[in-house]
Amino acid sequence: MATIAENIQEQHERIAAACAQAGRAVQSVTLLVVSKTQPPAAIAEAFAAGEHRFGENYVQEGLDKIAALSAINTPRGQLEWHLIGPLQSNKTRPVAENFDWVHSVDRLKTAQRLAEQRPAELPPLNICLQVNISGEASKSGLLPGEVAALALAVSALPRLCLRGLMAIPEPAADFESQRRPHRALASLLAELNQSLGLTMDTLSMGMSADLEAAIAEGATLVRIGTAIFGARNYT
Repeated sequence: MATIAENIQEQHERIAAACAQAGRAVQSVTLLVVSKTQPPAAIAEAFAAGEHRFGENYVQEGLDKIAALSAINTPRGQLEWHLIGPLQSNKTRPVAENFDWVHSVDRLKTAQRLAEQRPAELPPLNICLQVNISGEASKSGLLPGEVAALALAVSALPRLCLRGLMAIPEPAADFESQRRPHRALASLLAELNQSLGLTMDTLSMGMSADLEAAIAEGATLVRIGTAIFGARNYT
């Protein structure tokens, strides 16, 4: 059975191969290790293998791990914490105080609370707007036509830095079908930057099953969990 370090190396090799295929510099794609349901010891193992960016889906679980791993996060910034799951507006304060990125903003009220509650001594909180790029009824996120208004509003808020867009497309069986929603998200980001005068630089898209398709369409941050830690145990 492969170790976490071996799995991480394999994912970096996948990213490098996908970048070569797409004619992109490997440095243009960042690996975000998705650590939901994983114990702090597994995160520490990934950190020892050279990773320092970790993505959590649930606020309280993330906060518990941030506290448990505070010893290797001194000075602050050695670990970078990303909230990639849904955020209710009544849970914004601990997120504003403890996380470095939020990928799942899809309401102005949430963004306003994060801006108000981000401590002045911390760097601005990096924000991605979540887009329901496949139009699934069960998915969170803005429809593509709703993104421009929220992007403009968020870009004007203090203590936040609007970095880009995030999506979780519906699964697709083949490579070309996987590419389509990623292409749509990349086109939307480029269109918003041009039409609104924004400088968003992040496309948070691509996971264990479709990172090659996402990188082919311009992903700058891929979120990988299962391929590093194995199948999740939700019990």
